[in-house]
Amino acid sequence: MRDIMDYFLIFAYLFFIGSISGWIIEVFFRKFFSSANPEHRWINPGFCSGPYLPIYGFGLCFLYPLASISDRYGINDTLQGHLIFLLVVAAYMTLIEYVGGITLLRHANLRLWDYSKLWGNIEGVICPLFSFFWMMLGEIYYLLFHPHILIAIRWLEDNLAFSFFIGLFFGVFIIDYVNATQIVSKIKQYAKERGLIVRYENLKMHIRENREQASKTLQFLFPFHTKRSITELLEEAHDALENRLNNHSKTDQEPSKEDVN
Repeated sequence: MRDIMDYFLIFAYLFFIGSISGWIIEVFFRKFFSSANPEHRWINPGFCSGPYLPIYGFGLCFLYPLASISDRYGINDTLQGHLIFLLVVAAYMTLIEYVGGITLLRHANLRLWDYSKLWGNIEGVICPLFSFFWMMLGEIYYLLFHPHILIAIRWLEDNLAFSFFIGLFFGVFIIDYVNATQIVSKIKQYAKERGLIVRYENLKMHIRENREQASKTLQFLFPFHTKRSITELLEEAHDALENRLNNHSKTDQEPSKEDVN
């Protein structure tokens, strides 16, 4: 029987693998398939600077035990059981997406992603299409990656020295996360004062387009690395969007606060 420390190490490893793998998935999705990126640029997803997305880490920490338990009791041996497994995966990932998205939207006036143009969406945070995508990711994981994760877990148990790299990952991640929360706090203050909803991807794009004396690597890995203050950049992004709206509109309607930044 595994003790508590064994389980802690396993789930830390799963979070590590899931966060990095999810970041890679999102980078390629936004580059080649996202309608929000018509120019097909390379975009660093999420609000951290490093190559990880916590939502996928939490997802894998759920998928692994769910798939293992399902296999142990033969749930996936039948079509009905396997469908239930996939629906549970989709429901769980949609719940994580909703909690994360709605928390930032309600308490920080910050929108990390926007599904408002998709059918059946709830406040632009979740929608049936992306719940379906989560279900498909669950199927891909179960068919292609779960057996390899089981092997990797057994390898980890025999090579505990690798836990050093997991600890290093979490050290970097925590520092990055703290820095990201400070940026979010500044954005929240700006947005609350003006009654706006800040679109995170638009802000990062504006910073990247106007950044001075930065290499391409820094532009991708550190989307908020700039000598100028976040407030100044938010004001500039706000003004730039209002000018674009005024130039392309033939009516006297004011721009929606939801679309600012």
